[in-house]
Amino acid sequence: MEFFEQAKNYVAGKVAEMPKPEATITDVDFKGLSLDGITLLAKVSVSNPYAVSIPIGEIVYTVMSVENRIASGSIPDPGSLKANDNTLLEVTVKVPHGVVLSLAKDIGSDWDIDYVLELGLIIDLPVIGNVTLPMSYKGEMKLPTFSEIFMGKSEPSSADVVADQPA
Repeated sequence: MEFFEQAKNYVAGKVAEMPKPEATITDVDFKGLSLDGITLLAKVSVSNPYAVSIPIGEIVYTVMSVENRIASGSIPDPGSLKANDNTLLEVTVKVPHGVVLSLAKDIGSDWDIDYVLELGLIIDLPVIGNVTLPMSYKGEMKLPTFSEIFMGKSEPSSADVVADQPA
């Protein structure tokens, strides 16, 4: 029995030492405003150290503000990571209007929403199985004023989403 424990520990140690893909949220932009809500576009850079492409099983996301979950969801089967290369993924995140309006105390006088975007990139590594690469990004969304909404400006510029830094 002791032999099997040693073998198990040896294999676990070797797997832990293997290089693994790494992911970083590089940018979050305000993509648009529609009847459904606000749409954010997160750009994620993922490095793949392996000589084969790796399928991405799913991307899961959560947007938090004032310690409240304001949006969450998943994107099934978004593609694959290129072999021995960096892959740039664009993740669309939708935040319903009703939730944004419920954050009135955070919006306050500066007319923005402080947020944290948490992403989990679930990849399928051969032999190991599913591995989640967690990422977090902290920033603030500048909301359009009522005059901007009624005058037809429905797509704020990228300057309207301000990034602090990866959380």
